[in-house]
Amino acid sequence: MKNITKNLFFAIIMVCSTVSFAQSIVTGTTVDPESNMPLPGVNVVEKGTTNGVSSDFDGNFSIKTKTTDAVIVVSYIGYLSKEIPVNGNVDLGKIVLESSEFGLDEVQIIASVAVDRKTPVAVSTIRAEEIELKLGTQEFPEVLKSTPGVYATKAGGGFGDGQINVRGFEDENVAVLINGVPVNDMENGNVYWSNWAGLGDVTSMMQVQRGLGASKVAVPSIGGTINIVTKTTDVEKGGSVGSSVGNDGYLKYGALYSTGIMENGFAATVSAYRTTGDGYVDGTEFEALSYFINVSKQINDKHKLAFSAFGAKQRHGQRQNSQTIETYRATNQGGKRFNADWGYKNGQVTHQEDNFYNKPQISLNHYWTISDRTKLSTALYASIGSGGGGGYDGENKFSLGENGITDYRIGAYGPTDFDKIVDENQALGAYGSETILRASRNDHEWYGLLSTLDHKFGDNLVLTGGLDLRTYKGIHYTELTDLLGGQYYADDANVNDPNATYQVGDTYSYHNDGLVNWVGLFGQLEYSMDNLSTFVAIAGSNTGFKRVDYFNYLDSDPNQSTDWYNFIGYSAKGGANYNLTENHNVFANIGYFEKAGGFDATFIGYDNERINPDAENQKIFSMELGYGFRSQKFSANINIYRTEWNDRTETYNYQQPDGTLAAANILGVNALHQGLEIDFVYRASDKFKVTGMASFGDWKWANNVKDVEIYDEDQNLIETVDLYIDGLHVGGSAQTTMALGLDYEFMPKTRIMADFNYFDRIFAEYDPSDRGTPGPEAWELPAYGLFDLGLVHNLDFGPFDVRLVGRMNNVFNTEYVANGYDGSTASSARVWYGTGRTFSVGAQLNF
Repeated sequence: MKNITKNLFFAIIMVCSTVSFAQSIVTGTTVDPESNMPLPGVNVVEKGTTNGVSSDFDGNFSIKTKTTDAVIVVSYIGYLSKEIPVNGNVDLGKIVLESSEFGLDEVQIIASVAVDRKTPVAVSTIRAEEIELKLGTQEFPEVLKSTPGVYATKAGGGFGDGQINVRGFEDENVAVLINGVPVNDMENGNVYWSNWAGLGDVTSMMQVQRGLGASKVAVPSIGGTINIVTKTTDVEKGGSVGSSVGNDGYLKYGALYSTGIMENGFAATVSAYRTTGDGYVDGTEFEALSYFINVSKQINDKHKLAFSAFGAKQRHGQRQNSQTIETYRATNQGGKRFNADWGYKNGQVTHQEDNFYNKPQISLNHYWTISDRTKLSTALYASIGSGGGGGYDGENKFSLGENGITDYRIGAYGPTDFDKIVDENQALGAYGSETILRASRNDHEWYGLLSTLDHKFGDNLVLTGGLDLRTYKGIHYTELTDLLGGQYYADDANVNDPNATYQVGDTYSYHNDGLVNWVGLFGQLEYSMDNLSTFVAIAGSNTGFKRVDYFNYLDSDPNQSTDWYNFIGYSAKGGANYNLTENHNVFANIGYFEKAGGFDATFIGYDNERINPDAENQKIFSMELGYGFRSQKFSANINIYRTEWNDRTETYNYQQPDGTLAAANILGVNALHQGLEIDFVYRASDKFKVTGMASFGDWKWANNVKDVEIYDEDQNLIETVDLYIDGLHVGGSAQTTMALGLDYEFMPKTRIMADFNYFDRIFAEYDPSDRGTPGPEAWELPAYGLFDLGLVHNLDFGPFDVRLVGRMNNVFNTEYVANGYDGSTASSARVWYGTGRTFSVGAQLNF
């Protein structure tokens, strides 16, 4: 018996030892192929098991395998998976992950994507997976709301009507680039996000470079740069189909397919998605068809071509007119959803205010490896936009009236009764319509060339030079869209046909072209050695404006077309990043630039006579200091900035003695934007991550402007203007923002995400030229916080991978004011309420 017990004891020892010796420790470091920088968050799994870990912030990982002979699978969104056989304890060293998209590296170079611990700018990056999980039914800019210095809202609440501010600057002073190509309007700098309604489906990564940024455009933006890099073509063959549903009739469905790289060197990826819904805000129904195609061809070792086209044909109802808080509360059933800009005609929803547009962006890129040290990247692009925004003309029958009751409303604060307007127009008979619907069209033709040459001098010095050419024609006119029962509409605005009567589809009221030519040159010298990276960059541009007016001038009048008016802009900036240790780095940048004012700074009277050929350049001085910390579990960034914005374009509208309206530029309007930004990521374990940020801005007007003399066309003094704005806060954006996010994989292939965002010190927007007497601050909106939840689950469905995603925004249905306008008190300001609780659930099948 003793021998049996002894033998059994030794057998157990041997089995345990065998199991113990069968396990192995496998280590390694995951890195990006282009930058050779570590890739954190990479999934490392023992094939055929649920045993896995994620790489830390330095790209390092260590996994204990269940068997001696194992296969390690290394995978990351946007990169090709790698399978590595191992036997026993082994250090795999650097594991270079190749991009799953053919040509993505080249696009990132053109787009000037900033590199962590190298590029000396404040930057935040969001990749495709995070965009997918955070977007839901939100507007595309809202996925950035947890980024320091960013304030993103739905504005009026219509589909695609979102707006974004960076460090207190509105979107006309924030450069938005898609694959390195600028998309800000060439006349006024605005960004119309509804034109890019499908970007969430095809974005590979989005990077916010706050302040001067790293983009190699001729003149940088004031607030920052939003770099959007779309998908290129997938290396491997495959595709996906997906659909999602959400609140208020939200429905989205579509598909994506990639051929992979074929034997002839071609690769293609195409996708299309359709999105419809009723909208959270009353009367904001929408429909959009987004499309994307990318075709690449590897010609040989030196040449690669890529063609891409994407856009979104969309139409949506809008809420253009903000209301007082008292009005929203009086609507009872409507509340924060209330919208006065829609109604019913013949039983069908009819929009008084709407938007429709289709703006395909087409690009042909050529990548030329001239030698091991020299590369040339060239993008030839075109954007043909067609569409506009709706409204009315003639007699105004759309006001709310006292207590929301008028003859043209269906009940108090109800929708517009278009049938009554139709009846009245029909009764006028031969006199024509007195009220109609129209569309303010803003078609355009935009062509450009962006070419960048990189040359390496040795291993440490890189010279970059480039050319930025753009030509733009904005075609502006009013189109009659609905006679509302009448026989015609009379309008005498066209001096070439003052007695004209108009039918649906005709052009009336105004018709003019805005022409813009842009020539830019830029150069940058970058030095990198060991732990130091520095750069200096200079750029210059010439912006030319011309205006053609077909209605206000006879065809025989030489004033129908103006001369070209040219304005020179330039910039100089530099910066350095120094990695003190493997954990600590510091950076600094400084720059000065001048940029031409917008189109309206030259043609201040919206005609061809009141022209300011010497419009003053806007002058911007910016500087920034930053510190970064990286460790296995914790990463953080702290930066302080100061931006001086002098001679901001400011237009003053006034009435001449003959009763006509006129406008004048006011010089000397200055602002100072400064602040502190903090963000961090803490990986408590391979399955639990905490993110956070805090941003504290101090954005104020820097001076009063007094005794500005306004003269008429005959140089007679009309009035003297004062602007009392010194020390007043800049309105329109939250000057204090905070965010906390949790990401927890509580079951294999199942994650839950929670985000809390807090916004404070938001002042109502106002025009500085309206501050003609000393007065109080603009109304400060109440602070508010929003809580969002997301859930994702991956599962195998036969040969397919299925991804289920659920998203709920504003979980607690918090009531808040997101935007305020023109008021010093809560009762006088006009506002837009933010969106209440919304949700979406979706599934994507990958094959």
